Amino acid sequence: MKGLVLALVLALVGGQKQDLEPIFHTGKTYLYGYESFILHGLPSRGLAMAGVRLTGKLEISHVSRSDHLLQIRSPKLEEYNGFWPTDPFTLSSRLTETIAACFSQAFKFEYTEGRVGSIFTPEDCPILCTNLVRGILNMLQITIKKSQNAYELQEAGIEGICQTRYVIQDDSKNNRATISKSKDLTDCQEKAVKNMGMAYIRPCPTCPLKVRNIKGTVMFTYKMKYDNSGALMTSAMSEQVYQISPFNEPNGAAVMEARQELSLVDIKRTRISAPKTQLQNQGSLRYQFSGELLQMPIPLIRIKNPDLQLTETLQQLVHNNEEGATKEASAKFLQMVQLFRIVTLDQIESLWVQFANDLHYRHWVLSAICAAGATDTFRFLKQKIHDEKLNIWEVAMTLPLAFHFVTPNKQTLEVASTFLTCPQIQKTPMHRIIVYLGYGSMVNKYCTQTSLCPNELLQPLHDLAAEATSKGDAKDMALALKAISNAGEPGSIKHILKFLPTFSLAAASLPNRIHVDAVLALRKISRKDPAKVRDISLQVFMDNTLAPNVRMVACVVLFETKPALPTVIAVASSLLTEPSLQVASFTYSHMKALAAGRIPQLYNLSAACNIAIKLLSPRLDRLSYRYSKVIHVGDYSCEYQAGVIWRVYLMNGPSTMFPSDIITKVRGYYANTATDIIEVALRSQSLTKLIRKQNIPFAEYDTYKTLKELGKTLLGWKELPPEDPLVSAYVKVLGHEIAFVDLDKDAIQHSMTSLTGSSNWQPVVKKVVEEVQRGISGRWTLPAMVAELRHIVPTVVGMPLELSLCGAALAQAAADVDIQMSPPLSNNFRPSQLLETNMDIHADIKPKAYFHMIAMMGINTPYFQSGLEFHAELSANTTMKFDARINMKEKNLKIETPPCLQEVELAAVRSEVYAISRNMEEVDSEKKSQLLPKGEVPSISDQPFQPSERSSRPGSGKQSNTPSVISKGYQQGSEEAHHHSAGGRFYASIFCRKFESLGCSACLSLKSRNSAFLRKTYLHKLVGELEAKIVLKPVHTDADVDKIQLEIQAGTKAASKIIDVASSGSKEEDKTSLYQDIQAKLKKILGIENVFKVANKTRHHKKWIHRKDKTAVTDVWSEPSATPLSSSSSSSTASSADGRESGKEHKKDEVRQSGKKRGSSSRTSTGRRSSSSSSSSASSKICSSSGEDHSGDRHCSGDSEYSNQKAHLPVYQFWFKPADEQDPGRQVLNSSISSSSSSASDENMSRDMSQPTFLGDSKPPVLVAVLRAIHRNEQPTGLQFVLYTDTQPMRLRIQMFVSSITGPSRWKLCADASVINSHKVSGSLKWGKDCQDYQIATQIATGQFAAYPAMQMKLEWPKVPSIIRTTAKWFYSFLPGAAYMLGYFQREQRGPSHQATLVMALTSPRTCNMVLKLPELTIYDRAITLPLPFPSSPDTPISTLPSPDRNVFSQATLLLIENLKACCSVFQNTITTFNGVEFNYSMPANCYHVLVQDCSPELKFLVMMKRLEESADITAINVRLASHEVDMYVSNGLIQLKINGVQAPTDVPYTSNSDASMLINSEKEGLSLKAPDYGIEKLYYDGHRLEIQVAFWMAGKTCGICGKYDAEKEREYQMPSGYLAKDAVSFGQSWIISEDPCAGACKLQRKFVKIEKPVAFEKKAAKCFSVEPVLNCIEGCSATGTVPVSVGFHCVPADSTLNLEGQLRLDQKSEDIVSTVSAQTACSCQQQSCPV
Repeated sequence: MKGLVLALVLALVGGQKQDLEPIFHTGKTYLYGYESFILHGLPSRGLAMAGVRLTGKLEISHVSRSDHLLQIRSPKLEEYNGFWPTDPFTLSSRLTETIAACFSQAFKFEYTEGRVGSIFTPEDCPILCTNLVRGILNMLQITIKKSQNAYELQEAGIEGICQTRYVIQDDSKNNRATISKSKDLTDCQEKAVKNMGMAYIRPCPTCPLKVRNIKGTVMFTYKMKYDNSGALMTSAMSEQVYQISPFNEPNGAAVMEARQELSLVDIKRTRISAPKTQLQNQGSLRYQFSGELLQMPIPLIRIKNPDLQLTETLQQLVHNNEEGATKEASAKFLQMVQLFRIVTLDQIESLWVQFANDLHYRHWVLSAICAAGATDTFRFLKQKIHDEKLNIWEVAMTLPLAFHFVTPNKQTLEVASTFLTCPQIQKTPMHRIIVYLGYGSMVNKYCTQTSLCPNELLQPLHDLAAEATSKGDAKDMALALKAISNAGEPGSIKHILKFLPTFSLAAASLPNRIHVDAVLALRKISRKDPAKVRDISLQVFMDNTLAPNVRMVACVVLFETKPALPTVIAVASSLLTEPSLQVASFTYSHMKALAAGRIPQLYNLSAACNIAIKLLSPRLDRLSYRYSKVIHVGDYSCEYQAGVIWRVYLMNGPSTMFPSDIITKVRGYYANTATDIIEVALRSQSLTKLIRKQNIPFAEYDTYKTLKELGKTLLGWKELPPEDPLVSAYVKVLGHEIAFVDLDKDAIQHSMTSLTGSSNWQPVVKKVVEEVQRGISGRWTLPAMVAELRHIVPTVVGMPLELSLCGAALAQAAADVDIQMSPPLSNNFRPSQLLETNMDIHADIKPKAYFHMIAMMGINTPYFQSGLEFHAELSANTTMKFDARINMKEKNLKIETPPCLQEVELAAVRSEVYAISRNMEEVDSEKKSQLLPKGEVPSISDQPFQPSERSSRPGSGKQSNTPSVISKGYQQGSEEAHHHSAGGRFYASIFCRKFESLGCSACLSLKSRNSAFLRKTYLHKLVGELEAKIVLKPVHTDADVDKIQLEIQAGTKAASKIIDVASSGSKEEDKTSLYQDIQAKLKKILGIENVFKVANKTRHHKKWIHRKDKTAVTDVWSEPSATPLSSSSSSSTASSADGRESGKEHKKDEVRQSGKKRGSSSRTSTGRRSSSSSSSSASSKICSSSGEDHSGDRHCSGDSEYSNQKAHLPVYQFWFKPADEQDPGRQVLNSSISSSSSSASDENMSRDMSQPTFLGDSKPPVLVAVLRAIHRNEQPTGLQFVLYTDTQPMRLRIQMFVSSITGPSRWKLCADASVINSHKVSGSLKWGKDCQDYQIATQIATGQFAAYPAMQMKLEWPKVPSIIRTTAKWFYSFLPGAAYMLGYFQREQRGPSHQATLVMALTSPRTCNMVLKLPELTIYDRAITLPLPFPSSPDTPISTLPSPDRNVFSQATLLLIENLKACCSVFQNTITTFNGVEFNYSMPANCYHVLVQDCSPELKFLVMMKRLEESADITAINVRLASHEVDMYVSNGLIQLKINGVQAPTDVPYTSNSDASMLINSEKEGLSLKAPDYGIEKLYYDGHRLEIQVAFWMAGKTCGICGKYDAEKEREYQMPSGYLAKDAVSFGQSWIISEDPCAGACKLQRKFVKIEKPVAFEKKAAKCFSVEPVLNCIEGCSATGTVPVSVGFHCVPADSTLNLEGQLRLDQKSEDIVSTVSAQTACSCQQQSCPV
C-alpha cells in the first residue's frame, strides 16, 4: 500500500505543468517590438482597401508586487488607401505627432498571474490613446489552467467577457511552450458594444448564432520560454476577423482584419522612470466608448470656433440650396447636425437670434436642432415653445422629430417631463397628444438600456390615467393608455388592469374603445414580460361577457407573446364551444395565417398553430365576409435572412355589416431582428346614423311608448345601450404611436355640417377663391435626417469598428402661380357662379426631392477615419410651367407649355463605394479610392454598340435577360446604346423613345461598374458605381417647336375641335367637302373610313383562312399566319367529315400521345366526333394538388380513370351555353378535351367585332382632346383623341379613336366597347395602320355551365406586338406553379392558339366552379369560396331570355347590395331568421308573437304575428310604425288592411304624411309595406307567407323570433332576457305577448314552474324551480294541447323556504339541472267574470 501511494505522488508531481504565466522581473525592462494594423475591404485581390498601421517600441517594467509600467517609444501611425497588397502604407506625420504626444509618459497597469487589472493613465490622455494601450495590454491577458492543456472558459478582454478556448503545446525538452487561444466574438456574456438609433429593432435571442450577419473571431498565439525563475513571453501574435454580410451570403461579405505582433527585442537592467504626473484609474481592459459616439459617419470637421463654423455652414447650406446643389446642401445639413451636438445652449440661442426672422434659414435651423438630439438642443426647443416663439405648425412638426432623435438620458428625460406640464403645450390638444406619446417613447428607449426602469419615469403617465379615471374623461384615458403602450414597461400592468372588466368591476361602465386600448397597451409590454401578458390576454380572450372586438384584440396580443403548444391547443379547444362566431372566425384565420408563416422567430408558434387548426372544424374556414378575418401576405427568404409581412386584422361587430375595427401593419425581418415599420388602425362606430335621415322624433310617437310598455311584459328584456357615432384612428411608426384622433358625435356632425349644410360655408368658399386669385408664390424647403443607425465594437488593436447608416432627405418646392377670373366674383357669391367663369392660370412649379444615404464600415473617431464608405443618392426633379385657360361655360380646357429646350434629369439613382482615409490634422487631404481599379475599361463612345460582337464575346451567356428583353421590345422605335467590357466589369445601356411630333425624347440610362465578375453576390453587385436615370432631351427637327398645347373640348362643340388632317390638300377638295354630309366629313377627317371598310371586307376571308388552318397547332404567343379575329371558330361544314377521316385523326392522336406530346388535337363539333375525341384525349395529363384528391398528394390520372369518372365528370368537360342562344339539341358535355371545337359564341364574337358601326354616323362626339406641338412655319404635329358614346339603356356603346394629326401618318388606335344585349358585352382594341396591324378582342357573357348560372370572359389576340408576346410568355411561365401553389387543378391540353377563356359558374350563393382555358393549359377547380354571397339558384332558367329592359350587368351590383339586407320569412311552421337559421315552430293560436322589433334606443318599429284559430296556415300581422298601427289579415279569403283601426282599400297605395315615409300597396297576391326610414326595406304578406327585409344599418339592433341580425348563428335562440333557449319551442314561446284575458283572445301566459317529483341534487333531497317561465293557461282555463320543452332549473334543499309565490327573481338564479316539462299551447276556458 505504501508503494502504491508513493507511485501516485510521484506521478502527480511529474505531471504537474510548469507555470506559464508571463513574469516580468523586478529591476528589469523588457523591450518589445510592436506592430499592428487594421484593413477594411472585400476579400478579393485587386480591390481597394483602407486601413491604418501602428508601430513602435514597448518597454515594460515590474515596479512593485502587481504594478507594472508601460512606456511606448517611437510610435508611428501610417495610413493605407489603395489596392492590396501592391500599394504601400503612407506615413501620417501630423497624426503620428499627436499620438506620440499622448504616449510621451509612461502608463501603469496591474498584472498578476497573467491577468491585467486596472489601468492608470495621465490626466490629459485622450481616450483614443487609452484604448490603444488597452489593445496592447490585451495581448498580455492569459489564463493558464495547470492541470489541462485544452480547456474553455469565459475570459475578460478588450471586447468584454467572451467564450475563450485554450490549447497549450508544451515542449518540455527545450523549455518552450506555445499557447493558442481563440474567441468567438458572437458568444459573449458582457460584450463591449454600443448601438445608436436601434431602439426600434428587436433582436431574436433564440435564433442560432451561425446565421447572424455579423460574425467575429480572434486568435492569439504566444511563444513562451520558461525556466525555474518563471516564464518569459518571447512573442505574441493576434489576428482578428469580422465578417459583415449584409445579405447573408457566404461569399458576399465585407471583412475587417486586424493583426498585432509583439516580439521580444531585448532585456535591460534599467527600470523605467516613474511618471511625474498623477495617474488616473481608467478601469479594466474593457473598451471604453467616448469620442466616437459624437462623430457622425460624415467627413471630419476641425472644430475651432463652433458658433462661427455653425454660422458659416448654415450660410453655405442656404446658398447651395438656392443654387440647386442639393447634394452639397444635404452634406452641409449633416455637418450642421454634427455641430449642434457640440455647441452650448448660449451658442444655439445666439444663432437663433441671428437667423430666426429669415424664413430661408429658420427651417434649416429647426430641422438640424431636432436631428441633433442633444440635451441642449432639446432644452432650447422647450424654451422656445414656452416663450411662444414657434407657431402652432412649427411646434407640431418639430415635436415628433425632437422626441424621436433625442438621446434618452436622465437630463433629457427631465426636460421631457417639463413638456408635460408646459401651459403652452396643454392648451393645444394636438401638441399635448404628441408630447405624451413622445414621452412614452423616450421612456421606452431609455429603459431598454437598463435592467430596471425607475418608477418615477412612469409616474406622470400613471397620474394621467388615474386623473382621467376619476373625472370620467375618456379622451384622457385613451391618451394615458397609448402613452403607457409606447413606454412598454411591466410596471404599468397593474394600472392597465384597472381599465379591463375582467379584472376590475368598475371598468365595465367604460366605453368599449377604452377596453380595446387597454388590451393593446399590453402588446409592447409582452416583449419584456411575455408570461404575465400571456396570462392576462388569455383571461380576457376567454371572457365571453366582453365585446367581441375586445376579445379579438386580446387574441392578437396573446399570439404576440409567442405562446407554447399547450396554450395554443387550449385556445383552439375553446373555439369548439365558442358562442361568438366573430371571435371564432378571427382566431381561426389568425392561427391559419401564423401556421403558413416561415419566419424563423415564429417557427415554434407556426408549428403549434399548424397542429391546432387541425382540431378545429373546417366550417370556420368557409365563413362569409360578415365574420372577422385576418389577412396575411408576406414572404421570408431563409437564404438572405430577410422578409416582410403585411397583416390586416378585420374585426366585425354584431351591429356592423362591414369591419368596425381595421388594423393593418407591416413588419420587416432582417438578420434575426424584427421591426414594426408602420401600423395604421381605423375604428368606427354607429356611422350609419350619419347616413340615415336625421331629426325624426321617434321618441314622440306612439310606437315608442308601446314598445316601452311591451318591454315590461317580456321577462328581462331591455333595450340596447346607446352608441354615439365615433371615428378613431391611430398611426404607429417603428412600433411607436405618433398620433391618434378620436372624432365623437359632435365633432363628426360639425364637420358634416360644415361641408354640407352650414349657412356660413359660402363665405368660406368665397374667401378661399379670393385667396387663390391673389396668387401663390414662394419657395419651400423641408430638410430632415431620416435615420442614424450605428453599431460600434472594439478591435484588438484598440480602435473601434463601426457599422453605420446615416440618411438625409430634402424636399423642395418653388411655385409661382397667378390666377385670373372673369367675370369677378360678386358680393352675393354663389358657388354656381364658378360654373360660368373663365379662368386664366399662369403657373411655374418646380418640385424637387433628394435623398442621400451614407453607409460606413471602418474606423470612425474624432481623430481619423478609415474604411469603406457607401453613398447612395435618389433624386427626383421636374418642372411644371404652363398656361391654362378654363372656360367652364363652354366646357373647354386649353393648356400650353413650353417645349423641351434643354436636357432635364427627371429621376436618378446613383451609388458608389469608396475606400476612404481621413484625419483631423489634414482635413483637406482626404484619400479616396474607388474599389475597382480604373484604366481598364474604355468609355462607351470608344466602343459603339455591335450586337453580333456582343453575342460572340466570352461570358455573354451569363448576362441578365432583362436588358435583352427590353432591348428587343424597343428595337423598332427607339435609339439604343450598349456596352459590355470583356471582363464583365462595366455595363452601360441607353434606351430612348423619341416623340418627334412633340420635339422631345425620353431616355433611360443604365450604367454599372461593379465587382460581380469576381463573385456573383448582391454585395459585389453593389460594390462599385451604379447609375440609373431618366432624362428628357430635346429632339432637333426641321421645324423647331414653339410650344406644346393640349386642348380638351366637351359637349356640343366637341366636333368643331377635330383637326382635318386632309386640310393640307388642294383647295378644291376643301370646297367640295363643305357640301358633304357632316358625318362623312368627320369620318374622313378622322381617317377611319378605311377602318370600317376593311373590317367588313375581311369577314368571309377570315372564315376561309380559319377552315384552312383548322388543325394547325401553333405556339402560344406566336405570330399567326393570317389575321382571323376568332381563331377557334370553325365552319359547320367541317363537321360533315366521314368516319374514315375521324379514324385517321384518332390514330394520329394515339401516336401523338404515345410520343408523349402534350395534349390532343381532334377537331370536330358533332356529338359522335365529340365522344370519340373525348375518349382519345382522356389520356391527357391531369395533375392536381388538392380538392378532388383525398390524399392531398399531387397525382396524375390517365386513360384508365376516365371511364370511372363519367359519373362525376371533371368540370372542364362541360360547355358554356350563352343565355341569348336557344339551342335545345346542343350537348352539355364539352366534346373537346380536344380543344378546338367550335361554338356559336365564337362566331358571334367575330360577327360582333367584325361589323362595327361608326357612332359618328348618328351621334356627335362627346369629348375631343388634341395634343399638338406648334411650330413656327410648319403645320402642327401631334395626336387627337375623339370619344363617342351611345347611352341607350340596352345598347350602351363607347368608341374611342386616337390618330395622328400629321398628314402622311396613317397610324391610329381604335377602341370599341358595347353592350350587345342584356347578357353580353364585347370590346375590341385595334391599332396600327388604319387600326389594322394589331388587335385584341374581349367578350363577357352570361349563361349556363353544367346547369349552373355562369359568366364567361373570353380574350382573343389575333396579332399583337413582340413586346406584348414577350411579356405574356414570361407571365405564362409562372402560371402552372402559381396554380399548383394555390391548390387548383391543371390539365395540359391544346387549345386555340390565340384565345383564353375564363368561365365561372355559381354553384351556390357562396361557391363557384372555375375553368380557365389557355392555349396549352387548362386550370380549373370546384367550390371556390366567394368573398360575397351572390343570390342565385341552380334551378333558375338562365337560358331563357329576360325582358329587353332587364340588364344582367347593371343588376349585378344591385343584387349584391340587396343581398346585404337581411330577410326573415315565415311560412306555415317554418321560420327562417335574419341570420339564415331555419327551424320549425307551431305558434299557439290567437297569441301575438314578437316577430321582429327595433331594440335600439330609438324603438322605431314592431312587427307582431299570430296564427288564426280557424286555420293552421293563415296568419295575421300587426305592424307599429311611428303613429301608425297597421293590421293585415285574411277575411273571407281576401287580404284585408286596417290602418289605425280604420278599414283601408288594398287596391289603392297608401302613403303616410309623417316625417318618415311609409308606403303600402298591393303586390302579387298580397300586400307590401315599405318604410326605409324606419329600417324596414320591405314587408310582404299574403296570408300564408310573411317576408321582412330590413336595412343593413339595422344589423345587431333587432330582436324577436327573427333574431338579432348579427351573424351569430350559435346564439340564435336568444330570449328577451338575453339567455339562450334550449330548443326552438322555448325560444318561440318566450316571445309571446301576454294579454289581458278579458280583452284579448290569447289565454296563455308564462309562469315559473316547479318539478313536482322528488329530486336528488348533490346527493340531497331538493326542490327545483325553473329559471325561465313556462307557457301555461291562465287561471280558469284548462289545457287542451301541450308540447315538451327543455328548461333549466335552480335547486335548493327540500327544507328551504323558497317557493313560487314568494320568489320573483328566479331568472337571476343559477341553472343547476335541465329537465323536460310540458308547455301548454291550447286552452279551453269557461266563461270568465270580467269587469264591465
